[in-house]
Amino acid sequence: MPHLPPFIAPTRFSDPAAALAQVTRIYDASIQHLRQAMQRFVAGDDTLEHVRACYPLVRIHTDTVSRVATADSARLSYGFVAGPGRFETTLTRPDLYQDYYREQFHLLLQNHGVELEVATSTQPIPVHFSFAENDHVEGTMDAARRARMRDVFDLPELAAMDDGIANGTYEPRPGEPLPLALFTAPRVDYSLHRLRHYTGTAPEHFQNFVLFTNYQFYIDEFIALGHAAMADPTSEYLAFVEPGGVVTRRAGLSAEALDALGKAPPRLPQMPGYHLIRADRAGITMVNIGVGPANAKNITDHIAVLRPHAWIMLGHCAGLRNSQQLGDYVLAHGYVREDHVLDEELPLWVPIPALAEIQVALEQAVADVTQLPHAALKGIMRTGTVASTDNRNWELLPDNQPQRRFSQSRAVALDMESATIAANGFRFRVPYGTLLCVSDKPLHGEIKLPGMANHFYRERVDQHLRIGIRALELLRAQGVDQLHSRKLRSFAEVAFQ
Repeated sequence: MPHLPPFIAPTRFSDPAAALAQVTRIYDASIQHLRQAMQRFVAGDDTLEHVRACYPLVRIHTDTVSRVATADSARLSYGFVAGPGRFETTLTRPDLYQDYYREQFHLLLQNHGVELEVATSTQPIPVHFSFAENDHVEGTMDAARRARMRDVFDLPELAAMDDGIANGTYEPRPGEPLPLALFTAPRVDYSLHRLRHYTGTAPEHFQNFVLFTNYQFYIDEFIALGHAAMADPTSEYLAFVEPGGVVTRRAGLSAEALDALGKAPPRLPQMPGYHLIRADRAGITMVNIGVGPANAKNITDHIAVLRPHAWIMLGHCAGLRNSQQLGDYVLAHGYVREDHVLDEELPLWVPIPALAEIQVALEQAVADVTQLPHAALKGIMRTGTVASTDNRNWELLPDNQPQRRFSQSRAVALDMESATIAANGFRFRVPYGTLLCVSDKPLHGEIKLPGMANHFYRERVDQHLRIGIRALELLRAQGVDQLHSRKLRSFAEVAFQ
């Protein structure tokens, strides 16, 4: 028999705050149980039998397809189950997700008028996911001791953290409940740990509006803007966080206790993340994903569990039309997916639609930042299809096959990441958009040369970044109830946003 924490009986709630408090009680008891056992194990205690603690869950049961829609909830594309039945999901990190969980609980109660049941699930918490942020006790064990962990603790189980729900392929067995959320608790925990590894920053620092880029030049400008905001005591942002957990507080604000733990890493992580923090988590996160669709899929697979309100790709592209000039912008309204990294999860026959709210915000942001009248915007920005490829040297392939396909698709620009970012946004129900800047025109003899590139970066990077930031500010101001489009929801959708 596994050694379990004290039993906490299932309880029903009609108040979202009380339900969240019970989730926290169960989770904290489970984590404390694992941490205490792990400390004993590291100290050499060999009397431990198998130690287990499980995630909390929330469950709802409804007998009718109808719901009680209010004026506020009727506008939302989430917050309700698809029909009668029993629905549940495991939960993790209520400290991190407390505002998110509280809203989802509130909407379920409001829409269905039934109680929420909070209980302990049968899904074990892998011991790796119980460690505190700066807890590295496993590093003191030798190889033999680490190997014995499997006998004493539950380790991550990949079968419990696949993306079948998000992909629309999950089929519950007879008698099993239907899912309430896109991600199970182990899947969430897995991604939270991956985010630390890839970006060098903690999940707590990530904001609900995200910019991706494929060039360090944009990050350099974002760092400069971040520090300038921190020097302004009237800035809406409270802190700027860089890899290693290095925190700069806004002028006039005192440092917090954990700030002292921040330390610049000896080398940047693979996809460094930077965060302009707001108190409501509606600030801006920017990640340099580097080059290639594999990185783009990898980071969006993990950021998706944070349930951001929007992500936008800002980067460089090859212009495919002779009429384009270096420095022109491309606002993607369609994608040719030759990146291949999502072919198994999202078949190529699935269209990736443009989202009106994102498109309007990006176009307005270009106008706001450039101060050009509407008629003049057409001279520097083209709306069209963007092709993304996993072959960096596509133009060298024989017989002009890629060029022919791109021409037939009416593509106006090509890069290696944008279609992946958009497709994963579609897959994970995260509103997405793309604004690229033409940096070369390989089909027309204009390749990047050192002098041209340096001039291009000086002229365009700062403006392009400010456009992206302005677009996110416009989206934030209009309200997230209009942002989460029904285009992203399937027939029988999960209730959680």
